Amino acid sequence: MANSPFTLHSKASDCAARRGELRTLHGTIQTPVFMPVGTQATVKGVTPENLKELGAQIILGNTYHLYLRPGHELIRSFGGLHKFMNWDRPILTDSGGFQIFSLKDLTKITEEGAAFKSHIDGSNLFLSPEDAVMVQEALGSDIMMCLDTCIAHPATRQETIKGTELTGRWARRSRAAQKDTGQLLFGIIQGGMYPDLRKQAIEELVEIGFDGYALGGLSVGESAEMMMEITEQTTAYMPEDHARYLMGVGTPENLVEAVYRGVDMFDCVMPTRNARNGMLFTSAGRLVIKNARYRDDQRPVDEHCDCYTCRNYSRAYLRHLFVSREILSSQLNTIHNLHYYVGLMDRMRRAIEEDRFGQFRNEFYAMRQPEKAED
Repeated sequence: MANSPFTLHSKASDCAARRGELRTLHGTIQTPVFMPVGTQATVKGVTPENLKELGAQIILGNTYHLYLRPGHELIRSFGGLHKFMNWDRPILTDSGGFQIFSLKDLTKITEEGAAFKSHIDGSNLFLSPEDAVMVQEALGSDIMMCLDTCIAHPATRQETIKGTELTGRWARRSRAAQKDTGQLLFGIIQGGMYPDLRKQAIEELVEIGFDGYALGGLSVGESAEMMMEITEQTTAYMPEDHARYLMGVGTPENLVEAVYRGVDMFDCVMPTRNARNGMLFTSAGRLVIKNARYRDDQRPVDEHCDCYTCRNYSRAYLRHLFVSREILSSQLNTIHNLHYYVGLMDRMRRAIEEDRFGQFRNEFYAMRQPEKAED
């Protein structure tokens, strides 16, 4: 295996937080990093230019959805996903495993791969580990993910062993199928809530050799405490010289706690989905913009924020847009929430560089006192 595309620059002295960079075909990513989710080749509510202005380094695309519509061959004919959606920074594509898993009754998992019905037209489809790599190569993403089996929670030890071992075999097939395109391929660590099974999974994936490693099978219904416990136990066994990606996570608190435990990369629909539902993230906690108390509030969403929304609009105006169901509500709320997430990662990177992450973590929680936040 070639040298790792990840470089570790510094580590906190009082915890496992790390500062590094990940080299890709479309640029170098400074870590820790949050990746806005662009399921259908778009981050809902914002343009690629908006994303650049708020500082997004990399976005995530969804292989399952793009495979079904508009189709990977069509996207290939446009020169790949970057040109199709006019985004010239890095893109990570997931394998589609989680989406197929979420179909449940419409999916049958075998040694060969996953047979499933399209949620669009009900047609019968099949995706093997090799297919998942081939589709992602056609999309031209910078970081590809192996097809894995997402293990439900709760699951018995035997069920977890079965799913974890199958994920390992699929990972080996994925690596063998990969062409020399310069794209990175990450392996996914399963193992459920069993630290020893996760350790075994890591050992197998490292033996195969990947460009980075992801913690899969978390944020699937377990408590936040259990998620962080498993994260801490798993990162302890992950290679230090490769990027560590916690998939599908999460809240601002989740991000701070996972960085504290040595994670480098994150993605989650929370900032964009919550924006469309009128929940905004601030340095003091969550703010529900529809609440009547904001009807005549002239303040910005967050007085510590310099995003386009906070520089130009009041809480009263944002509330008016939301209750009036105006399209602009989603756009302005999304710009703010993504700016908050991207800014949070930027502040964490600086805190690690200055070796004061423990202090940063304490200050983060001190500002988020319960009486300042809304449920």
